[in-house]
Amino acid sequence: MIGKDNLFDRIGQFLADHRLTPDPAHYSFVHALMTDPDGPTARAVALLTDGGVRLAHDDVIRLGGTVVNEAPVQSASGAPRPSEPSPEARSDALVAATQSQVEGFAETVRAMHAVTRGFGRDLEESAAAITRQPTVAGLDQIASLTGGMIARIRDTEVRLAQATAEADALRTKLAEARETARRDPLTGLANRLAFEEAFTACREAEETCCIAVCDVDRFKLINDRHGHHVGDRVLSAIGQMLAEECKGHLVSRHGGEEFAILLHDVSLSGAAALLDAARARVAARRFRVRATEEGIGQVTFSAGVTAIRAEDTREGAFVRADQLLYTAKSQGRDQVCAA
Repeated sequence: MIGKDNLFDRIGQFLADHRLTPDPAHYSFVHALMTDPDGPTARAVALLTDGGVRLAHDDVIRLGGTVVNEAPVQSASGAPRPSEPSPEARSDALVAATQSQVEGFAETVRAMHAVTRGFGRDLEESAAAITRQPTVAGLDQIASLTGGMIARIRDTEVRLAQATAEADALRTKLAEARETARRDPLTGLANRLAFEEAFTACREAEETCCIAVCDVDRFKLINDRHGHHVGDRVLSAIGQMLAEECKGHLVSRHGGEEFAILLHDVSLSGAAALLDAARARVAARRFRVRATEEGIGQVTFSAGVTAIRAEDTREGAFVRADQLLYTAKSQGRDQVCAA
């Protein structure tokens, strides 16, 4: 029987170790683990955290818990990141720039309309006067009006060219912003949003696709022993190797040390073979700390891969691949489980 004081201490330590705030929802989740250590949830947590691995927030949610009051924005491996404009702030700035550009075009068009209306009215009056009494002065007046109109048209053309150049620049910024919004800043890979859009496109095109979920084994130990900056470099290297081995397919960083891959026009056995080649390449790599040349030790990842079925939703296919990932973890890690 666990004493109350000891139980509270253990719950507090668990919350601290796994970066969960002391919120009632978190406390309730951990309390259930501690008071039923032989239950299925406790066994699943023991498996996930074997070797000192930190329980990810996604894991808590999958196991029936709730994550609230998460920590401030962090780097890809968990280290604090300097403050920077949020995607929402960047989006708002681009929206404001677009609105300004649209208003600029509207103003230019209004000015052109005013010029042409004024010139047409003056020219019509001069033509009527000449018809009544042709004179050299009347012809001179028309010439003067024409010269003025040409000058004003040239000025408007300059303004229109400037507005067009600004619109082209804005269009480039918008394209860059769209790309940035779908790109993981650490690894340069596609992010979760890009993955979700690609999955939707795959289903709409009725392509034959497979989905894989990969997770770096015992990644928390790397961060704890060598620092988050080393962990970030390890994640970047693994992402690059995955992208090279799965060239032609969409490799995304799905969050933390997890990668999701959408494989197009490939059988399940073919997809598993690609993932296993990447797994072997990562396992054979000898990672070192750049500053000291200290060996990090063998780094491996586990993966689950499944063929997307006609009736699958994105969530359903992902959960199935995720369950296969957990099977690979439970069978010893550093392997690919396909079904």
